[in-house]
Amino acid sequence: MHPTEIFELVFILLLAILILHWLAGRAGLPASVALLIGGGALAFVPGLPAIELDPELVLVLFLPPLLMDGAYFTAIAPFRRQIAGILSLAVGAVVFTTLVVGLAVHWLVPGLPWAACFALGAIVSPPDAVSARAVLQRVRLPRRLTTLLEGESLLNDASGLVLFRFAVAAALTGSFDAVDAGMQFAWLAVGGIIVGGLIGGLWMVILHRLRDDMLTTAASLILCWAAYLGGEALHVSGVISTVTAGLVFGWYQHVVFTAGVRIRSSAFWHVMVFLFEAMIFILIGLSLRGVLERVGGFEVVLSTMAVPVAGIIVAMTLARFAWVFGCDAAVAALRRLTPSSAMPLGSGSAFVLSWAGMRGVVTLAVALTVPETMPGRDLMLVAAFAAILVTVLFQGTTLGLVIRAAGLTDRGVRPPLSLGEAEAAVARAQLGAVAARAHAPDGTLVHPRLLDTYTRRAEQTANYMGNEDTFGPAIMEHFDIVVDAVKAGRMELVRLHRAHQIDDETLHDLERDLDLEELAARAAMTV
Repeated sequence: MHPTEIFELVFILLLAILILHWLAGRAGLPASVALLIGGGALAFVPGLPAIELDPELVLVLFLPPLLMDGAYFTAIAPFRRQIAGILSLAVGAVVFTTLVVGLAVHWLVPGLPWAACFALGAIVSPPDAVSARAVLQRVRLPRRLTTLLEGESLLNDASGLVLFRFAVAAALTGSFDAVDAGMQFAWLAVGGIIVGGLIGGLWMVILHRLRDDMLTTAASLILCWAAYLGGEALHVSGVISTVTAGLVFGWYQHVVFTAGVRIRSSAFWHVMVFLFEAMIFILIGLSLRGVLERVGGFEVVLSTMAVPVAGIIVAMTLARFAWVFGCDAAVAALRRLTPSSAMPLGSGSAFVLSWAGMRGVVTLAVALTVPETMPGRDLMLVAAFAAILVTVLFQGTTLGLVIRAAGLTDRGVRPPLSLGEAEAAVARAQLGAVAARAHAPDGTLVHPRLLDTYTRRAEQTANYMGNEDTFGPAIMEHFDIVVDAVKAGRMELVRLHRAHQIDDETLHDLERDLDLEELAARAAMTV
């Protein structure tokens, strides 16, 4: 393709993303579903060139920033508390699903070598971080389930990729050493943590020394690829390296970033992640045409692969249910037998956790890396695409219904302080800082209005603490009036500019102040 044609294609895809996102919102569907269907439809538009995904490029381009974004916003304390459950899903469930699917494939396609069967199992075993994020943004889950799903999505790609590489190597060489594979897996994980921690720490030192907001924001973006490429270059897990660097980044950004950097970088990352996630789903849909052409067409798929692919999807789904419910039963039994602090999920939460196993870009990208000489390659490609299609379209659209039917309540660990108590503590700290500088050395009050403002704020937050339900409606009305006042101020500011009574610099300065005031008010209204 000519470079101009490539640009035109990218422009068409971006335009399609906006339209499909808008249609998904109007129809009440997850955006991932609309993008997947829309991409599949675009793949067969006459005149549109076939999209050939480079799997290595897809992984290195899209995966690091999305993993970084997820790790950046991960709450460290809940992540640490639920680490056993997260590792059970990210490692245990992936290994178990690989084994179950491998056994099912060998039963359905007896002529396929065992190593190829387990390679197919490794392809479809890890739920996808992007798919999980896309669905979790539209539903509300108890804190514990949210932590488990988000933590799993950050780490399970590493398990799936490692298992796939071992299986492919075994299929092509005819040998496999379980002990050696286990040691390599441990080194990849531990090495990824070390590399990611070192790169993340070094990056925090660099960011702390930068004095330019734009440079800081750009450097924060580069971190994700630095961690991923650094891990891969040192032959450890690039996924775990990126996640570790993201956790370090998220933990220290509160003391390293200025307010301006936080606002700018947050807006930048939200837009970038939105486009990356949307582009992934539409590219998956567009790749349907290439997958069908590789295997000989839709008729070949229906006549020779429909039964094995259906069996693979059933085995993949049941394996997750079996693992989650089995582990939950084991925790419940352990709690009855010993004074264990571990709490079982319960049947409702276990069902939701089992149902939230959408596959996505990693599954397809890994399938596309299967060597041409690999036995069963065509079946792997079709099964990978079918797993994505079924889980995103079926499980993704029904997850909200499953959550409501389960009637889940949030029984997670509550922090010692409520939101109102935290606000009161912050207000007291601010009042202390103002009071210390409100008087001159001779005791004269030199900042009475400032002292009065922060005194009233401390008193109001103290009164609000514990009485949120009583004061809630009045506070909402208060900030609603603030938003209306900001709108009125902005209209007057624009009128003055259009009447040539103020220049552009004044317009931008005052508009920024109004924007920050409105953002603060709207943030208070959504708490």
